[in-house]
Amino acid sequence: MTSIALLGAGGKMGARLAKNLQGSPFEVRHVEVSQAGQERLLNELGIHCCSIDDALQGVDAVILAVPDTLIGRIAADISPKLASGTMVITLDAAAPFAGHLPQRDDLVYFVTHPCHPNIFNPQVHVEGSPDYFGGLRAPQSIVNALMQGPEEAYVLGESIAKLIYQPIERSYRVTVEQMALLEPGLSETVCATLLDVMREAMDEVVARGVPADAARDFLLGHMTILSAVIFKQIPGQFSDACNKAITFGKPRLMRDDWKKIFDRQEIADSIQRIT
Repeated sequence: MTSIALLGAGGKMGARLAKNLQGSPFEVRHVEVSQAGQERLLNELGIHCCSIDDALQGVDAVILAVPDTLIGRIAADISPKLASGTMVITLDAAAPFAGHLPQRDDLVYFVTHPCHPNIFNPQVHVEGSPDYFGGLRAPQSIVNALMQGPEEAYVLGESIAKLIYQPIERSYRVTVEQMALLEPGLSETVCATLLDVMREAMDEVVARGVPADAARDFLLGHMTILSAVIFKQIPGQFSDACNKAITFGKPRLMRDDWKKIFDRQEIADSIQRIT
């Protein structure tokens, strides 16, 4: 039986993974340093933790379900304890892209990250139990990268990724560099920033006298229909007035060179700030 050591198993992300790995064909060894995390696993999932040395003994794969800022140190600590051919799985491209994984050519490095459920998926909005993050009931896609290791190792990495992020809609293979373009580039530097600006804009019209509930309903409603048209979820086109507003609004809001945020050095600088 293939064995997996799940480090950080009692954290917010780790507990999600631990739950999805229950009943899987893998032998899962759970490692959690905090007392609160250990109690959470025991009380919520009936899972007992083990020591990191026991977890790593003869293990086939290690999942680092820990913050980006700790991956480099933890990976360096466990590296001498890993046998040749062991797979190390990270849940984000930041630390691998930044070069924080140990220089060991005989280890397999696999990176996987969730896309999160599509906003147009009706299973996201289940009344009383929405699944905005994914990994519960709403299907989501994932992106995977085999950073180093033999080609046949990709199959194992993807099979683990599909389990920890289930239910899965689609699984995409990308490079670590492409994953870094997606996050932090596309998802955080662009999407999260512009959404934060939209929230500030909503607050501004409220400050100028629009009732708060009316402003929120108006913005979120327009986000739905405008997104459906822009991302071709439905056939349609904007009015001439809307197109003119975009034409004049974009240079007012965006710098001419904003796409440089996807330059490799810009991505590297962004990752350096968060790791």
